[in-house]
Amino acid sequence: MFGGNSQKHGNPMAASTNIQDLTPEAVRAVLHTQRLGRTLHIMDHTPSTNTAALALAQKGAEDGTVVVAERQTAGRGRLGRRWYSPPGENLYCSVILRKAPATERLSEWLSWVPLISAVAAARAVQAVTGLQPSLKWPNDILIGQRKLGGLLCESSGSQKHGTLVVVGIGINVNARRESFPVDLREVATSLASEAGRSFDRGILLAALLSELESRHLALLSGKPADCVNEYSALCSTLGRQVRVNLAGGNSVEGRADSIAPDGSLRIIEAGTQSGGAREVRTGDVIHLR
Repeated sequence: MFGGNSQKHGNPMAASTNIQDLTPEAVRAVLHTQRLGRTLHIMDHTPSTNTAALALAQKGAEDGTVVVAERQTAGRGRLGRRWYSPPGENLYCSVILRKAPATERLSEWLSWVPLISAVAAARAVQAVTGLQPSLKWPNDILIGQRKLGGLLCESSGSQKHGTLVVVGIGINVNARRESFPVDLREVATSLASEAGRSFDRGILLAALLSELESRHLALLSGKPADCVNEYSALCSTLGRQVRVNLAGGNSVEGRADSIAPDGSLRIIEAGTQSGGAREVRTGDVIHLR
């Protein structure tokens, strides 16, 4: 764990030919944020970085605290899925966000935190690697049609600590595609597999925290239109025919039309007039073609 201000040493957005171990010192050397990552816990292993971060938050951990693990023994994805977390190769981190807006904007904030976090992850990947990721609504990170990473945001609230969100982010960095379980090899990828070289995870983490901090500050200042525009520009779901599997076994099928001001996905359902759209706030999206 470390605190205080770090000094700038080079550009964290540029890939390094000297791959450093993922240590607090290595991250500190390239970290340019004001809040995020100034308190940093790097663990050899943990069941889940989100679980560890939520436990720290309940004990009063400060805003911007980050938990990173070399390995997760029970990593969690969206909708209860298990997150494949081999040791020493990828980036698994969780960020505690305590700075929330006033009550009248709290619902909007909670809706947008996962989406701006996905944008931050995509922009960080782009800046560090030169690759061009896209987003599958709501927060899967893709390269082409393969999944590069994903997010799991969990909120908590108490009278003592107020409302907070833990943003969990997993990005496949240096794992080779052939090392993935057989059932994931055709649907998952990594930065190393796409670029043909390895990347420094500390540099990627620093870039991710910088991108997330700037977008979170913009969201707090009340600029939902900016959020919609930037997310829409990265979202490969828009314009496609999709099926969204909803809770309870129901589904919606149609053309993904746009992102609503609250971050929900507007779908023109099959067989309806083009003017009628259904807004989906949560679900598992399948790109049909």
